[in-house]
Amino acid sequence: MSSTVKIKSALISVYSKENLEPIIISLNKLGVKLYATGGTFDFIENLKIPVTAVEDVTDYPSILGGRVKTLHPKVFGGILGRRENNEDLLQLEKYQIPEIDLVVVDLYPFEKTVAGNSSQADIIEKIDIGGVSLIRAAAKNFNNVVIIPSFNEYAVLQSILDAKNGETTLEERRNLSARAFAVTSHYDSAIFQYFNQTEKIDALRITNSTANVLRYGENPHQKGIFYGNMNEAFEKLNGKELSYNNLLDCNAAVDLIAEFSAPNQERAHNKVSRIGGDSEVASVAIIKHNNACGVATRKNLLDAWKDAMAGDPVSAFGGVIITNANVDAATASEINKLFFEILIAPAYDADALTVLTEKKNRIILKQKNFRLQTTDVRSVLNGYLVQDKDLKTETAADFNCVTSKQPTSAQTTDMLLPIKL
Repeated sequence: MSSTVKIKSALISVYSKENLEPIIISLNKLGVKLYATGGTFDFIENLKIPVTAVEDVTDYPSILGGRVKTLHPKVFGGILGRRENNEDLLQLEKYQIPEIDLVVVDLYPFEKTVAGNSSQADIIEKIDIGGVSLIRAAAKNFNNVVIIPSFNEYAVLQSILDAKNGETTLEERRNLSARAFAVTSHYDSAIFQYFNQTEKIDALRITNSTANVLRYGENPHQKGIFYGNMNEAFEKLNGKELSYNNLLDCNAAVDLIAEFSAPNQERAHNKVSRIGGDSEVASVAIIKHNNACGVATRKNLLDAWKDAMAGDPVSAFGGVIITNANVDAATASEINKLFFEILIAPAYDADALTVLTEKKNRIILKQKNFRLQTTDVRSVLNGYLVQDKDLKTETAADFNCVTSKQPTSAQTTDMLLPIKL
């Protein structure tokens, strides 16, 4: 049996209809028989393209408010049937089950629903059952079936249809199968994490599909990838791409500056605190190899910079600078005297940026008000260490003096600073 398979029939059941129309048109041009469910059926029918409702295949209506549509042997038999297995083919013929060569699915947006602070009832209804089952079935039978597991792969399918007339190799189908299981495993992990906010089951599930390939890891011979959306944390205003080591320093910097509350703004323990404009106080930290080599809080940013720099002017060379105040031109001119890798701030005056962006490789980041992680995870030996992130910012109220001599107010203030480091 040839490893090349031509798509002759397709089952389409998608949430996102964006960019679906050209796919439907291409499938129709190639003479592919289309099957669809619910809203997808209506979408295709509105394009005046022939399509068969899944209910007409199963002889069973969609029930329970749409919770059960495709969970039927006539659907899954057509997907899971092995074309090289004579017994499978005889059973497909006996039970009048049509072969399905292509399955296109886009799951209910569970994570977006959770992020939108929806009700529990709405969130539960966005747990896709049939869609996940279709993806897993088609991915399992990649020898015979093409699986498109999300709208992110629509472009891949469009290319197959336009450039290859709907023909796929075994290697292509296996690759799409791997992508499919990445989609379903991520989806299930997101559901587990939602429930585990309250259930607190001791099971580690970390999943992120947003991969940013870095130039290299800690050293040039190591591969490095950042999983996450950097655009949620920073707006890059100047400079080269962030490296693995840059990101470690940025993380240390952001964690440290979050300890310094903005005036008139109570620090939320799971958010970055920041200040800008006419601030009452300003804090600056200089980070080198994930450690602070200078930190200061003063009534204005220029003084905070000078005193942070005085902490260790030698180690500050080539470091990462962070502040929770708006960077003005005067401070920018002083900072510009130092060779540094990265500057992070919540805002910059226009004339300050003119000074700071003179060097094209210097990284200038505008920090956004994003949610910090609440858990620390490290790979250790043959497993992982997990702990709650230290999000507590101590105040004088947390001190318990056990000597007869009490500290002065100034001494108490001085003691609070090193606790944050």
